Amino acid sequence: MIFGEIMLRLNPLGYYRFVQANQFESSYAGGEANVAISLANFGLDAAFVTKVPDHEIGHCAVNAVRQFGVDTSHVSYGGNRLGMYYVEKGASQRPSKVIYDRAGSSIATAEPDDFHWDEIFCGADWFHFTGITPALGGHLPEICLEACKAAKKLGLTVSCDLNYRKKLWSREDASRTMTELIPYVDVCISNEEDAKDVFGIEASDNNVECGQLNRQGYISVAQQLQSRFGLKTVAITLRESLSANDNNWGAMLYHEGQAYFSPTYHIHIVDRVGGGDSFGAGLIYSLLAEKGQQDAINFAAAASCLKHTIEHDANLVSIEEVESLVAGNSTGRVQR
Repeated sequence: MIFGEIMLRLNPLGYYRFVQANQFESSYAGGEANVAISLANFGLDAAFVTKVPDHEIGHCAVNAVRQFGVDTSHVSYGGNRLGMYYVEKGASQRPSKVIYDRAGSSIATAEPDDFHWDEIFCGADWFHFTGITPALGGHLPEICLEACKAAKKLGLTVSCDLNYRKKLWSREDASRTMTELIPYVDVCISNEEDAKDVFGIEASDNNVECGQLNRQGYISVAQQLQSRFGLKTVAITLRESLSANDNNWGAMLYHEGQAYFSPTYHIHIVDRVGGGDSFGAGLIYSLLAEKGQQDAINFAAAASCLKHTIEHDANLVSIEEVESLVAGNSTGRVQR
């Protein structure tokens, strides 16, 4: 069960800048919707919970996830608009840009009565949300807390991707709200910046801008998160940004005092939006499939590596493709 916002994405064709564009590609996505699509694509019974306007654009957004096999039976309808975001792809030393137009969206104006969590969680075994959802404000921090409490009461595993977005809320607001939510979380997903921005927990001797990562520093971050909030498992993605087109990508899983590191992949990026979401989905799938810790982090990192090669937000790869990469088949040779 995944809870969050789905939006309309608009991007110029290719590598055009916003000021050059006279047409935009459209698609529907969002951090949590991306996770739901990935999980359904891996063959799991994934359900997406959100609120969208009860008009054609809202219905298009729901159809966009339903076409991949995601259960949308718990979507709430109402409000006035679907959130939007614009993506300008970066290249070489020019970074990508994202502009949000999501204020006053249907989910941002949601009421607690829009979601009946005991009913929604009936038959579920996992609940996933991200820090983006409470950051939208209104009643959403309260709604997320209600969802977490209901999930724990019913025995679900709860996962959360911190996903700090400075355009949505301040570090102080994020820290205050997430400090209340994280104690209900079993599996916390973060990256090299989120733990610092939200909780002030920082890896020492790192310089992600120059592509320098200190593994021991990330073990310390995971230990601090686990100690402070009683987390069972902490996963941290490790991105070394060499340019807008080329990144080194890997991840770490920390569980029961042991750190497990994935291989590091050198990625030539097609579209990096949704990369973290595909990692989260790969991890959830692996843990539900009862893979060992090393196999789980290897699968999640490989799934996310492949997502970076796919246009738009959703990770449209198969389990077989991910497992092939995990096995070392990384040359990209034509399959015939």
